[in-house]
Amino acid sequence: MISFFENLGRGENGFWLCLGFVSQVIFFTRFFVQWVVSEIKKKSVIPISFWYLSIAGSLGLMAYSIYRKDPVFIAGQSLGLVIYIRNLFFISKNKSKI
Repeated sequence: MISFFENLGRGENGFWLCLGFVSQVIFFTRFFVQWVVSEIKKKSVIPISFWYLSIAGSLGLMAYSIYRKDPVFIAGQSLGLVIYIRNLFFISKNKSKI
């Protein structure tokens, strides 16, 4: 485990590991933001930042999974990315009607 952290920032593999971890943190942050906003409003709310964080985290994780050549992870992130972008489309479309 110690050698893992020692090599984390070294070379090409270190870059990809850092990208994977940072992307995972961004992806987790969306849930944290959603929870905080819901607590403040005292009801379940999905703020628009949730979708942008979803896209940012998903793009990073997609790049990492392509590098790792993991078809299961690639498929999962691809579908999620389509859903996040589609939700932003619906939000944008509904705001223009107001």
